[in-house]
Formats: sequence, structure tokens, C-alpha cells
Amino acid sequence: MIPRYSRPEMVRIWEPENRFRIWFEIEAHACDAQAELGVIPKEAAAAVWERGAFEVERIDEIERETRHDVIAFLTNLAEHVGPEARFVHQGMTSSDVLDSCLAVQLTQAADLLLEDLERLLAALKARAMEHKRTPCLGRSHGIHAEPTTFGLKLAGHYAAFARGRERLRQARREVATCAISGAVGTFSTIDPRVEAHVAAKLGLAPEPISTQVIPRDRHAAFFATLGVIASSVEALSVEIRHLQRSEVREAEEYFAPGQKGSSAMPHKRNPILSENLTGLARIVRAAVVPALENVALWHERDISHSSVERVFAPDATIALDFALNRLAGVIEKLLVYPEAMARNLALLGGLVHSQRVLLALTQAGVSREDAYRLVQELAMRVWAGDGAFHDLLKASPEVTAHVDAATLEACFDAAAYGRQVDVIFERVFAES
Repeated sequence: MIPRYSRPEMVRIWEPENRFRIWFEIEAHACDAQAELGVIPKEAAAAVWERGAFEVERIDEIERETRHDVIAFLTNLAEHVGPEARFVHQGMTSSDVLDSCLAVQLTQAADLLLEDLERLLAALKARAMEHKRTPCLGRSHGIHAEPTTFGLKLAGHYAAFARGRERLRQARREVATCAISGAVGTFSTIDPRVEAHVAAKLGLAPEPISTQVIPRDRHAAFFATLGVIASSVEALSVEIRHLQRSEVREAEEYFAPGQKGSSAMPHKRNPILSENLTGLARIVRAAVVPALENVALWHERDISHSSVERVFAPDATIALDFALNRLAGVIEKLLVYPEAMARNLALLGGLVHSQRVLLALTQAGVSREDAYRLVQELAMRVWAGDGAFHDLLKASPEVTAHVDAATLEACFDAAAYGRQVDVIFERVFAES
């Protein structure tokens, strides 16, 4: 991922230094287990820890000749360990190192993403509570529907990210497995107790059955989860972009002193962060289909998955980490305009209350079909600019024959739309 959309905390997880450090720990812990089982001398296992080291540049140099990254690493490691290095990697295959390392990196990435989600959830909760009863328009198909509150809007997005958090916790558990089972996964050259020891040291669980690789359905579920979270990022970003449109302007991104919106038009205040987040969501979701396609490998293994994962695993996690933090910042500083919300609520002359009028008529004995026809006919006149909805209703003999003035007035009570806000908030935030 390019530096512009990267945070150093996540980038470090995918840097060669971290990868080779994990490889070293896998090999060293395996040596410890082999020594305890009497397969290799204990002095050899101790030597790996005491003298083991590596240099990224040297590994790259060796790989240019060997064209095999694990062999290049083992060769460089042996240059430091000395003769005892002949016991390193005994009974193991390259995928034991590569897949177990990837599991560690994905759990590290997941832990960071979970921290990101906590920050975003805290921001959403705080702003939802702040605007719990701030009236605003609910829209369907982009058209005025009925009043809601801005707090409810944010609470809905909070609930989506809370679900994403639970999915990521589960995905982390699924992907956190270790395979030290040798060629084609039969343990023919290595004791299963080595795998159990290494897994425990790495904070992983032993893979119940591997071939020569850890089954890729685990990774597919992980990246699919990231894709869903990215879609939640986009959903909230799109909402902010719509609310910031000049003719709506119910909320907008914070515009810092000295910030510029356009090289040509000095007046511009653009939702660039939310637009950027919409784009980053596409990057994260782009990993989902390749992750699913990686599940089907030839027989006990091939490496068609390898090149793909080396690209999308860093890119997807780095992009989502950046996006979640950017979105949290947007919510924390989001400018909210209740006056504009009130103005837009009144824009169509009360049409947003049409359902309550419809229900009042049916409660008064009018058939639903007749009530709907009557309300719709008056509503269409409002769309045509023929007066305010409330006035047209009061002037309609068909309406007043069934609904008195007090009942009609109650249909336009904006407070009615917030009566169950406490119930909804209790459902959403009860366990937060």
C-alpha cells in the first residue's frame, strides 16, 4: 500500500523485518521441541537462540541465486548459528514456516483493526448520544420519507460496526492456526508435539488437519470479514457525502483553517475524506474474490495462492486500518447543523407526515384504499406547488368529515417520531 494511505503501526506487521523475526521464532521454538523429544541435541537448540540472527539484505542476496525465500533465510541463519544449524528446520517444509507466520501476521493485523473499531465505535456512540433527539429527515430512494433523529442515523451505523467487530473476532480465531506437519501434512518426518509447542509459543492453535498448507477457507473468511467492514465504512461515508451536498448541508466534514477545497474555486468545501474512504473500501473488497479463489488448490498444495496473498494481505489490512482511523476522525469532528435539518423537514410543506394522516383516516373508519387515494391526491397537489399539506387537509371536506382538527393537528407532531428512541438506543448500546 502506498504511504499516503498507510499507518506505520500496520505497515510494520508486513515489513520483512517482522516476517523474518517470526520465521526465526518458528524455527527456534521448533528446535526447542525437537530437543525435548531427543531428536536434536539440546545444545543445538540453545545455539539457535544464542547466535541466531539474520539480515534482510543478505537474505535478498541469497534469494536472487536460490530463488527460494525460506532456503535463503535458513542459509543466512546458518551463517550466524554455525554447525548446529544443520538441525534447524528438521522434518519441516517451507509452508510450515510461511503459513504459521502468516497466521501470526493476520492475528497481529486483526488486533490492530479491533483497536481501530473501538475508536470508531466510541466516536459513533458519543455523537449518537449527543444527537439522540435531534430531528432530521429520513429518506428513502433519496426522497423525503419521514422524520427520524440524527442520533438514530448514527446508532444504525454503530450497530453495523459492532457486528463487524464480532465478525472480526471470530475471523481472528479462525485464522489463528499453526501447521508444523511436514511435507503434505502427514507428520511423517516430525512429531505432532512440535506443532503443539510452536503453536502455544506463537499464541496459535494447532491446525487440526493441514495438507501442506493451512486450509484457505480460513483466510477467505478473514478477508471476507474485512470486506464487509469496508462496506460499512463506505455506507457511512456515502451518508456523510449526501448530507454535505450544498442543497442539503445537514452535516459536513470539519474544514480546517487554511484548508483548500479547489485549485480553481476558492469557495469549495468538499467531502474529500468521505470520498477517499469510499475508494479505500473498494481496495479492501478487492481482496475478497482472490481470497475465495485461493481455497481451491491442487491436491495437497500448489503456490497459486502465494503471490496473491503477498499482495492483498498487506494492502487490505493496511487500507482498512487507515480507513477506520480516518473515519473515526471524521465522526469525532463532524459538523452537524440542526437548523438545516429543521429547514429541510419543513421543505415539502408537511408531506413527511402523510402516513400519520393515512392512519388517522383508517382509524376513523375509512378504508385503507380510500384513505390512501385521498391523502395521495392532496400530496400530489403539494408536489405541484398548490399549497401546504396541512392547509389542504383542513380544507378537504372528505378529510374533515372523518378527522377533527385536534386529531389532524396531532398528525403533524414531530415529537411522535422520537417516542421509541430510548427503546432503540437501549437495544443498540445496552452492552457497549
